[in-house]
Amino acid sequence: MTEYSYGLFIVLSFLAVAFIFVFATLLIGRLARPNRPSADKSSMYECGERPIGAAWFNFNPRFYIIALIFIVFDVEIALTFPVAMVFRDWMAQGHKFLAWTELTVFIAILFMALVYVWSKGDLDWMKKIDHEIAELKRTEK
Repeated sequence: MTEYSYGLFIVLSFLAVAFIFVFATLLIGRLARPNRPSADKSSMYECGERPIGAAWFNFNPRFYIIALIFIVFDVEIALTFPVAMVFRDWMAQGHKFLAWTELTVFIAILFMALVYVWSKGDLDWMKKIDHEIAELKRTEK
C-alpha cells in the first residue's frame, strides 16, 4: 500500500465513521423519543409566548443585507492578513513588485466594493424606499 493510498484510506475511513455516527445518532433519537403530537407542539414558537396575529408579514431584509456585507468584508480582511504576514518573505525572495501589486489590487477591489455598497445606500440603517420618498413629496405639495 503506497503512502497516497494509505492517506486516502484514512480520510475515507474518517468520513465513513462520521456519517455512521451522524445517522446512528439520528436513528437512536428517533426511536427513543416519544411521539405525541398536539396542537400546541404544531403551533409556531416565539420565545415561549403564544403567537398573536398573522405569521405572514413583510419583514425588512435590511438586517440580512448588512450582515452579509459585514461577513463579506470581514472574510476579505481575514484573507488579507496571511498575505500581509508573508509579504516580508516575498520581498526577501525578490518578488517585491508582484507582492505589492497583488496586495494593492486586492485592497483596491475591496475599496471599490465598499464605495459601490455605500453609493447604493446599503450601509444606511434606515433606508428610504423610493415609493416612500415619492409619497412624502406628494404630501408636501
